[in-house]
Amino acid sequence: MSSKDAPPPLPEPLGVPVADSHTHLDMQSGTVEEALAKAAAAGVDTVVQVGCDLKGSRWAAETAAAHPQVHAAVALHPNEAPRIVLGDPDGWSRQGAREAGGDAALDDALAEIDRLAALPEVKAVGETGLDFFRTGPEGIAAQERSFRAHIEIAKRHGKALVIHDREAHDDVLRILAEEGAPERTVFHCYSGDAGMARICADAGYHMSFAGNVTFKNAQPLRDALAVAPLDLVLVETDAPFLTPVPYRGRPNAPYLVPITVRAMARVRGIDEEAMSTAIAVNTARAFDY
Repeated sequence: MSSKDAPPPLPEPLGVPVADSHTHLDMQSGTVEEALAKAAAAGVDTVVQVGCDLKGSRWAAETAAAHPQVHAAVALHPNEAPRIVLGDPDGWSRQGAREAGGDAALDDALAEIDRLAALPEVKAVGETGLDFFRTGPEGIAAQERSFRAHIEIAKRHGKALVIHDREAHDDVLRILAEEGAPERTVFHCYSGDAGMARICADAGYHMSFAGNVTFKNAQPLRDALAVAPLDLVLVETDAPFLTPVPYRGRPNAPYLVPITVRAMARVRGIDEEAMSTAIAVNTARAFDY
């Protein structure tokens, strides 16, 4: 195994345990039990396992039911909706031709998300939202219809809403305002600037920061973190993606949360314990566990 593929070493554990508010254990190497044990050794005692399609959402619910440290979020990823409607087999293409029955297939998939959202181990509906980076104009209508449906599902079941927003800030905020956001709404892997952070703060939306807040070119994210109300701030890995510096490019996992927490504390000018305590309280409140 090359050094680039090797898992980073275990960081110094946090003194106050926190939650990884967004991870994909099904995309990581090793077993769930190994991942949870390693996370606990680093002071990460809870994870939110996030589904991106029907298979992943079912797996998230099953895994949360089997492990008290795991909570599930279920949804069709924004790029999954166009795949279903347009018949794009890989889900990430900018092109696609509508297949007969595509809208009905999306309705069927949303019905299954609705069923899963009712389960007690499922604490959130997400990740849903809009992604204009990977999906072109043909997929926008399907994404928007799916997003609006997920908002309704979250509100009806009293679950948190987890937002995926990539290059779509204005439209995501518009649709949330039009539909009426759930009481607990989380912008996963927050990607806006300080101005958007103020808008989210005024609306009471939680902002979850990932390892990319440590990247050299991510000053706008750090500026956003600096102005976000401390009681609306969460931390996540989005593992296996977005591994924090100095391990950028290597596999990410929940046990690496302490690196991001410490970076966030430096941005806020507070000590690690205060940052961890706020994150732990905020995450439990956001996901109602």
